[in-house]
Amino acid sequence: MVLLLVGIALFLVIHLVPQKAELKDDLTMRFGEMGYRIFHGVIALLAVGLIYVGYFSAQGTYILWYPPIWTRHLAATLMLFASILAFSGAVPGKIKQKLTSPFSIAIKTWAFAHLLANGTLSDLILFGFFLFFGVSYRISLKRRIAAGRVTIPEGKLKWDILAILLGLGFYAAMIFGVHEWLFGVSPLF
Repeated sequence: MVLLLVGIALFLVIHLVPQKAELKDDLTMRFGEMGYRIFHGVIALLAVGLIYVGYFSAQGTYILWYPPIWTRHLAATLMLFASILAFSGAVPGKIKQKLTSPFSIAIKTWAFAHLLANGTLSDLILFGFFLFFGVSYRISLKRRIAAGRVTIPEGKLKWDILAILLGLGFYAAMIFGVHEWLFGVSPLF
């Protein structure tokens, strides 16, 4: 459980840096744009690694509730939308233009779906954190857009088609084996 909490704390800290304009600007001036991105990426990957190891070492330790089987199917349905939204956040399509931050919506949907389908303390900590993170990221992004630090480009439909196809492909891969291979549990059974 300690590794999970340390990973979450590190993830939160490294993702708060870009939200504080002065701190990000100072680090970018010190290390350069590429140096800052490498630093940010390495720390974020370390945090995700700690979260992964910490989550699975604590998995099943404290069972808080037993979710009904139908919640897995609801979660799987929500994940279809989360997968498409996640890819929509990476391309300049109409979906991104309309929703501003489809990736934060994907994070919130992913976290909510997994909270529905899982009932241990480590689930509550992990997915509850990411639900909170998705909400706070969206609020922060709206403030950065209002301050002129972030702009949303004009969207093109071809990017939405690509995001939908990639999202569907990712979703199918997760349903048909990748989720079980990575996380040890089938999302449907």
